[in-house]
Amino acid sequence: MAKVKIYSTPSCVYCRMAREFFEKHGVEYEDHDVAANGEALKEMINKSHQMGVPVIDIDGQIFVGFNRLGLEKVLGIKVA
Repeated sequence: MAKVKIYSTPSCVYCRMAREFFEKHGVEYEDHDVAANGEALKEMINKSHQMGVPVIDIDGQIFVGFNRLGLEKVLGIKVA
């Protein structure tokens, strides 16, 4: 299974949508709150060169924002 990390904030609507997407499809993930964790924020910026959330790292492939179709493709999720 892919290693999935999401860098997020509690108030971000798109972060919430990404977490709900992962939960709906049974994808295990690590959630890093960049509002509360400065080290996670630095890690996110180093990976994405962005300040916006969510940033999603799937086995080193970086997504900035909630890209449902891209996530489905990378994770091999088939939607009927």
